[in-house]
Amino acid sequence: MAFCSFLLPLLLSFQTPAPSQTSPKPQPEMITWSANRPLVWADFKSRPMPSEHLEALTAGNIDVQVGCTDFVFRSTVKAVFLPQESWVRDAKRASPALLRHEQLHFDITELHARMLRQKLTTVKFDCQKLNPAFNNFTKLAFTAWQREEGRYDQETNHGLNEAKQKFWESQVQQRMALLESFASK
Repeated sequence: MAFCSFLLPLLLSFQTPAPSQTSPKPQPEMITWSANRPLVWADFKSRPMPSEHLEALTAGNIDVQVGCTDFVFRSTVKAVFLPQESWVRDAKRASPALLRHEQLHFDITELHARMLRQKLTTVKFDCQKLNPAFNNFTKLAFTAWQREEGRYDQETNHGLNEAKQKFWESQVQQRMALLESFASK
């Protein structure tokens, strides 16, 4: 069984790598979303660029593993946080409200992972023509996720608009509850 792992929005490739004499490149550290494991400032391990005006940045992604076994399509989808790409300017001075804002970025990633898991239960992929069909399918899902992430920052002014921030927190939690059956196991 050949499985491919992707961090979208990378282009998908189903080529089998040639055997190599060199040791494999280590996988970047990732924290998989869990309702029981909220983010803490210690998870944010990168440093901001000097020209950066934000106080913190959450780098998250959706890790999709797909493959076919005996011409049966299989997939796993995980929302992941990337510590080596995420940063906080000054963790000692950063407010709990800022951490809640960054957590909600990760929650939105999980929401869209659930939506993708749900869609994958209704779509039938031809294993012989998987790459183009799956690429198109995931591009749409990732465009929607990226659009919502941008709208969240814009509407909440990066968490500074407290009323909008609370509205978003409530809406995302309600939407995640509706998709509870598609939560990662």
